[in-house]
Amino acid sequence: MAQSVAQPTATPTAVPAKLPIGAIAPWAVFFGILMLVLLYFVGAEQGATAVVSGENVHEWVHDARHLLGFPCH
Repeated sequence: MAQSVAQPTATPTAVPAKLPIGAIAPWAVFFGILMLVLLYFVGAEQGATAVVSGENVHEWVHDARHLLGFPCH
């Protein structure tokens, strides 16, 4: 019975794909603006700075305010 020995093979090295900044920039701007709008509605949409009249937005994001540490009452 002969024993065989596996010969080491060269493993290919992984090369990261290059993403052009021009492909990422519009999405980064879009999500940045979206996050700022959400932060406004959760953190500041009530009282004197209200864009939407009434209490509806405040009630929708009430628990998120407390979870994120914003005082609201």
